[in-house]
Amino acid sequence: MALNRNINSMNRYSVNKFIAGLANFLSTVFSPLLMPTYGIFLILWVSVLCLLPYGTRVSVLLMCMGITCILPLIFLSVLRHFKFIKDLHVDIREQRLVPYLFAVLCYAVAAYYLFYHHSPQWCVMFIVGSALTVLVIALINLKWKISAHMAGIGGVIALLYQIHVMGLSAFDLFWVLCITIIIAGLLGSARLALKRHDTWQVLAGVVVGFMCVSLTMKFFG
Repeated sequence: MALNRNINSMNRYSVNKFIAGLANFLSTVFSPLLMPTYGIFLILWVSVLCLLPYGTRVSVLLMCMGITCILPLIFLSVLRHFKFIKDLHVDIREQRLVPYLFAVLCYAVAAYYLFYHHSPQWCVMFIVGSALTVLVIALINLKWKISAHMAGIGGVIALLYQIHVMGLSAFDLFWVLCITIIIAGLLGSARLALKRHDTWQVLAGVVVGFMCVSLTMKFFG
């Protein structure tokens, strides 16, 4: 009996360790810092902008990644070095305001970059909607922790949906949208498994991200 209990305990430990590892992997791959880059990638490869020269698309993607991902990551590293934040994940709600505001600034710069290089209005509005998402999260975060991961994936879902309804897709996006929604479900489960958020914080995140990007693109794109 004791042997069976030890085996069961070891099995549960292995399963829990695997789940935690998978949840951390999903949280890293679909980090909020990467969501604008994924969105720009989708814009350049699944919308009518896929007709642009390959080199142009790659250069725009890398520039947007540098502005919306690399710069905020460097800023987070500086904040951690000077002990303004505990870690790069910024899991402590009270430490999130300054990184969020810097992210909004970076998104504004990215939006200007796209506008200056004559990107379509709806493309610029995706970044503006992302900036609005972060700003709303920053305000909510003053009183209540909300999932930035889910807000990010919610914004990507909104982007794909708007590309479809605006007739801007290069091909049928049904399966791309389905896969993105499945990823959102897995990511939400990962955040719950890691105990970073509760169910309402996960749901609120995806709703905020979807609404901010969708409404911005719909009314200003």
